[in-house]
Amino acid sequence: SELTDVQELKARESEDDEDKEEKEVAPASKGLKGDQKKRQKEDLSHTSSPSLSEQLRLGREDSAASGISVECKVCGDKASGFHYGVHACEGCKGFFRRTVRMKLEYERCERSCKIQKKNRNKCQYCRFQKCLSLGMSHDAIRYGRMPEAERKKLVAGLLAEELNLGKPGGSDLKTLAKQVNTAYLKNLSMTKKRARSILTGKTSSTAPFVIYDVDTLWKAESGLVWSQLVPGAPLTKEIGVHVFYRCQCTTVETVRELTEFAKCIPGFVDLFLNDQVTLLKYGVHEAIFAMLPSLMNKDGLLVANGKGFVTREFLRSLRKPFNEIMEPKFEFAVKFNALELDDSDLALFVAAIILCGDRPGLMNVKQVEQSQDSILQALDLHLQANHSDSVYLFPKLLQKMADLRQLVTENVQLVQKIKKTESETSLHPLLQEIYKDMY
Repeated sequence: SELTDVQELKARESEDDEDKEEKEVAPASKGLKGDQKKRQKEDLSHTSSPSLSEQLRLGREDSAASGISVECKVCGDKASGFHYGVHACEGCKGFFRRTVRMKLEYERCERSCKIQKKNRNKCQYCRFQKCLSLGMSHDAIRYGRMPEAERKKLVAGLLAEELNLGKPGGSDLKTLAKQVNTAYLKNLSMTKKRARSILTGKTSSTAPFVIYDVDTLWKAESGLVWSQLVPGAPLTKEIGVHVFYRCQCTTVETVRELTEFAKCIPGFVDLFLNDQVTLLKYGVHEAIFAMLPSLMNKDGLLVANGKGFVTREFLRSLRKPFNEIMEPKFEFAVKFNALELDDSDLALFVAAIILCGDRPGLMNVKQVEQSQDSILQALDLHLQANHSDSVYLFPKLLQKMADLRQLVTENVQLVQKIKKTESETSLHPLLQEIYKDMY
């Protein structure tokens, strides 16, 4: 019956996950009348959307989400803690305690039986001998769950072995670069290659619709560029507020893509779920601002997956504080684009941004740093091959990581200011979660 309960629980968990996925996929505006739909779209504060941890859990088993599990040293079952000096499961802990307390003696066995979860009750003599050989002792009693420091140390050690993150060799680093690049191309809808071909007019698809004033913005909103709003819906909101809303829509979608990308970076899903959430909370905006230059030239940026192009001049013409949203990103983009990175470089750069070991509140810093070190080594090696003429490109990119952090800090301050001073604006729940207590 215990097994049936577990199976039932797992089935229920997977049903919950499916429900969450359906919620994410199903448009929240289904079945609403035109004006209701418009109001709901403009006011983002009540939008239903999966939180970061929900997005991380989607499509994954619960056990994977809670970080790596520690095995019982005696039988290989899941350890419940540190008992009698050894990481052990509840079964082996109880077996050892009974044997010692009741001074039980078992019939001698010469076969040195292999003790496993499925057969651990068959030969009690060999099971007890294994407990002793592992150093289990009544003097080493430490009841309760594994201490946090112990667990962190253990998990970091296990991961270093499992991922061979000590000092990866050249071929390992090339494999890592390939995995990260594949994940990037699979999960991010707008690559630099595609964006550049649209911006330079070297594509067979229709040229993007140019948004350069209020009229062209409303035309774009009537279905020419964006289809989210009801065509022809009267928009009472002020233009700056509306542009701010559009920026949020794009950000939320990109956060979702980056979350899926992060799950594919080797080592990321082995971290504690709390650490995964922390890395995304602090890393997604830096990653977005690193990818944004791909969509920009000095005159404007591509929007709506390349269907539209908003001019820099139009964004500058908005009233304060809305005209301050994009200008710093353009200034950064001009310098960043001069480095001439391609998608394979950006994939590793963005992965390195996400796996950053100095984010506030990380539980297992060492583990994150090990993963980032591998990514950075892979990036360095990749740049040597891909940009052999550009000697200082790697240190320049490390400097850009610091610049991006500054850009995000200023962006957070601006968003907080807009939220405080502009009563008509609202912030999407996912972005509220990200911005809360950030910098």
